[in-house]
Amino acid sequence: MRIANRFLREARRAGFLATAQRIEIELQGSLALTGIGHGTDKAVILGLLGFAPETAEPDDAEAAFKTAIETKTLALSGGPSLPFRPVKDILYRGDIVPDLHPNGMALRLYSSVSTSTPDFTRVYYSTGGGFIASARRLARPAKDDVVEDRARSPFAFGSAAELLALCETKDLAIDALILANEDERRERSETLSQIDFITDTMLACIERGLNTDGILPGGLEVVRRAPDLYRKLKTGAGVNEREALFDWLNVYAMAVNEENAAGGRVVTAPTNGAAGILPAVLRHYCCEDEGLPVRSKAQRFLLVAGGIGLLYKQRASISGAEMGCQGEVGVACSMAAGGLAAVWGATPAQCLAAAEIGMEHNLGLTCDPVGGLVQIPCIERNAIGTVKAVNAARLALHQTGQGKVSLDQVIETMRQTGLDMSSKYKETSQGGLAVNVVEC
Repeated sequence: MRIANRFLREARRAGFLATAQRIEIELQGSLALTGIGHGTDKAVILGLLGFAPETAEPDDAEAAFKTAIETKTLALSGGPSLPFRPVKDILYRGDIVPDLHPNGMALRLYSSVSTSTPDFTRVYYSTGGGFIASARRLARPAKDDVVEDRARSPFAFGSAAELLALCETKDLAIDALILANEDERRERSETLSQIDFITDTMLACIERGLNTDGILPGGLEVVRRAPDLYRKLKTGAGVNEREALFDWLNVYAMAVNEENAAGGRVVTAPTNGAAGILPAVLRHYCCEDEGLPVRSKAQRFLLVAGGIGLLYKQRASISGAEMGCQGEVGVACSMAAGGLAAVWGATPAQCLAAAEIGMEHNLGLTCDPVGGLVQIPCIERNAIGTVKAVNAARLALHQTGQGKVSLDQVIETMRQTGLDMSSKYKETSQGGLAVNVVEC
């Protein structure tokens, strides 16, 4: 959606949108190989229609998508209505693996339906977690392998070691330090308001997932399991008290990822494929029994988790197409572990230790969605990742002395593992469960 939005803005500024007669979308690499299963084709169409991920109502978006398909017409946002046939106008080029990033997308506008030469072309990349970049931006070298900070942060850090040193010398908790850096970008009240909005969106997603029965789309005939488990938990039927914690964490995580698989609104945390872990931990440990968030806890949790996520984004990647699922569920587990440790009163060193444990035991995790759909193994994998995150936080709080493995070391290990991993295990549906499980 964001790539399509940006393409239209750039085409409008360049003067090519109003005269367009035809549009062509070319999905490249991983975006092509899992495009239909991941809903990439639908997202691009919705973006061209003017929908944005933060504000799109799922029901309205679905209706607009169906109208475009049925009428074979694409009403470009701020531009003309064009004839559009997805089978012809969306190209799935899994044979093209771009050098800059495996998630490539080219969009082209033509001033005539008969010409083969586009008047306006742009190439973009989906770099994970909703982040996008142009070819020019990705081709620009990063200083010391770290993305440059566009705003001046009073407590800038490029590694976990630097973050910890700042916390110790300035006598600041991680969430206080992250918040101080955000103060350079906007008023604190706005930052906290946005964090509260993210919290509310996560919790609303859980509620929808807990109360929506049915079969997930895509052809695998996967039945939503969260609502039935939730009903059992509420009545206490078949619940073993010692293991009930697992059940509650599982049901919250699965509720979110079943919503994701159905095309509902989720928070990229850090990605859609790993969207269930942070909300599940937040719901269980930062809310009252009736589900109302304790704002101070939720804010601390997300600030610390976000700070840890920054380290992965800067020093490695959160893209499953680059890192495999260790870059998605692994990073989410690490973020949630560090954030929960902070909620439990851990020191900055213990928070980073929790984050390290969370990732250490997800190293090498492959991304092999069956049928290219975010259902098998993605939904259960989020549930397992949630339990791992809580356990990692507990282990860190009980840890005495300095750990043998630092967060920086585990992030670098993840990066190297991802680079060495065969492409068939990195969100291409060409290996692992994706080929060893019959789709129908």
